[in-house]
Amino acid sequence: MREYIGRALGFLNPIRLIGDSQATIDTIEPGSIMVSPRKPIDRFDVAAITEVLDLATKIGAVLLDSGTAATDTQRQIEFVAGIYGLEDVDVDVTYNTIVVSARRGATLPPITTMEQVYYRSLDFTRLAQIDRLVRRIRDMALTPATAHRMVDEIITAPHPYPHWVATTAWGLMATGISVLLGAGVLGAVIAFITTVIIILVNRRLNRIGTPVFFQQFVGGFIAVVPAALVYGVIEHLPVELAPSLVIAAGIVVLLSGLSLVGSVQDAITGAPITGAARFFELVLMTAGLMGGVSIAIGLLARFGIDLPSITPNTSFPAVELPARVLAGAVAAGAFALASYAERRALPVAFMGGALGAAVVASATFVPAIGDVISNGVAAAVVGLVGGLLARRALTPPLVVAVAGITPLLPGLAVYRGLFGILNEQSLDGFTWMTNALAIGGALAAGVTLGEFIARSLRRPQLAVRPAWMSMLRRNRAYARPPIYRRPPRPPV
Repeated sequence: MREYIGRALGFLNPIRLIGDSQATIDTIEPGSIMVSPRKPIDRFDVAAITEVLDLATKIGAVLLDSGTAATDTQRQIEFVAGIYGLEDVDVDVTYNTIVVSARRGATLPPITTMEQVYYRSLDFTRLAQIDRLVRRIRDMALTPATAHRMVDEIITAPHPYPHWVATTAWGLMATGISVLLGAGVLGAVIAFITTVIIILVNRRLNRIGTPVFFQQFVGGFIAVVPAALVYGVIEHLPVELAPSLVIAAGIVVLLSGLSLVGSVQDAITGAPITGAARFFELVLMTAGLMGGVSIAIGLLARFGIDLPSITPNTSFPAVELPARVLAGAVAAGAFALASYAERRALPVAFMGGALGAAVVASATFVPAIGDVISNGVAAAVVGLVGGLLARRALTPPLVVAVAGITPLLPGLAVYRGLFGILNEQSLDGFTWMTNALAIGGALAAGVTLGEFIARSLRRPQLAVRPAWMSMLRRNRAYARPPIYRRPPRPPV
């Protein structure tokens, strides 16, 4: 009986919730290899060196493709090569190119492999599987041939969910964001339908090889039209609709696939070239989105459909706070599902979105705190708490970080800036554009800081364990049968 009570009360322990599990990137340091290190590869064995370098480069390509920072990608490549006996390795990660070179002394030329990442994908399951593969390489004596086969299976495997599940999740994400911004039931429904249309059209454009810039352009155009048409029809009816909130939800959906976190994280952590390249890509894709939105607004104005002016008031009654926090959580969880995250990562992403939305929504009741500060603090909380919870769920922290801040992306500020510029309010327009840029930078910097703190904690001790909880842990330990652990394999 005491065993079952102890298990029930164990979940109340904050230390149990956060645990002492670590992400793979946290354990890449001397002495972290669980099995005996392999003997160094003979410098004359070109085939063995090339096989290991090719394996490490493939793993790095998947990490970089998923939005991992350049410095973390470089460290994991060096770690994988070091496990197999290649210590003197130079790794250069620049935007979409990975070059790995193994030195063989002063009398032999180095062996070099290169891999290019031609596109960015949103498949967090693939990222999690690569993370687990690196763990297995670290903890078990996997041969390079076996690891190669596993990497190829991960890369060629289909998405874990059907396309209709991901499409529905994108629509649900837009619904949550619209409610988070203050839209009603009609606005949430229109946001869902609009986003589903955007995803279906852009998926078709992607299949025929259309560049992402034009996909963003088409998506921005579609984000405006349905809300504007419905507003023009019901303008004289007793039905309320704020088209700006619906359009802002569509803009956030289109911005969510861009590497905002990765670009700022690269710039902060010592990879300025990659950070600048990623940021320029982000600005270019956002320009395509803004072009589609502005052309749609201009065409609708020529047909007599004028969108209403936007009031800068963002306050709301305190009774709406729980609904907005729940909407932010739903949007974050839906984004994780749309990005093909594993099921174990969905609750953590849901919690991260709730934390971020709660901080930002609560800050609106304190006039002295602006949007930039509140979003930066929210992102830091998401990076810290979400990173710790992700380690407990054995999920890459990047999944939680990106999903948690996605509902907070400045879609409404971008739309306000475009609306002001197009309606001869240039000062207000550029002010909101600057505000959107500042919010985006605060989100990325905040989540990077929170993730850095989470990585530094390693084994967090948030509270002193009460005496009764220690007693229950001892009773559970006595009641459990001894655990048999297989001894590690001998070194190869």
